[in-house]
Amino acid sequence: PKAKSALIPKAIDRGFDFHHTGDDYILLTCRLVEGSHIPPFATHYIGIGGVVLTPEKELLLVREKYGVAGRPPTLKLPGGALQAGEHLGQAVEREVLEETGVKAVFESITCFRQWHGYRYGKSDIYFVGRLRPLSKEITMQADEIQECLWMPVDEFIASKDIANFNKQIVRAALESDGVVQSFIEGFGGPESREYFMPKHLIDGSGVVPFPLDPPAAS
Repeated sequence: PKAKSALIPKAIDRGFDFHHTGDDYILLTCRLVEGSHIPPFATHYIGIGGVVLTPEKELLLVREKYGVAGRPPTLKLPGGALQAGEHLGQAVEREVLEETGVKAVFESITCFRQWHGYRYGKSDIYFVGRLRPLSKEITMQADEIQECLWMPVDEFIASKDIANFNKQIVRAALESDGVVQSFIEGFGGPESREYFMPKHLIDGSGVVPFPLDPPAAS
């Protein structure tokens, strides 16, 4: 805790090195055996965006209030960073609801992107989930979002104002079933772990059976 921060120089003098910090602590480490391995701290941020599609092929989009690197904000998928302990499906449902007021059900992960050098020297993984909306009524999060709308997906793909990255991840959601949330017996419960597998490998309860059935002879 901050109240004991005066001890940090003393620990450094005795061979401790900085490892990482949290909101209310600083962790320092010291190798008692030269060359011993100390696992590094977290290397990535995790975020997720939602491809929310109606049966009529309308796509839910937002335009944030502020752009990035001096560029004006453009239309994009609703989404954001995961909170500690949050599953991917929970996170994208929450972000869609917070930003747009639309309640939607997570269905699958369709693609993801990794970006090195994202923030504070860390990398970033951005997942893309497909969701099914339960309503179309929009209640925009006015403090972060300046525009929120439904757009025909063909118009989105054809627009010159939409970044190619956003077009490609929407195409992935349109043309692929992606991987769905599942559970593997004997490897932790769904409260702490989540697995994503092709749908055809999963039984009706969401469990991946083990051993897997051998492929049929051709």
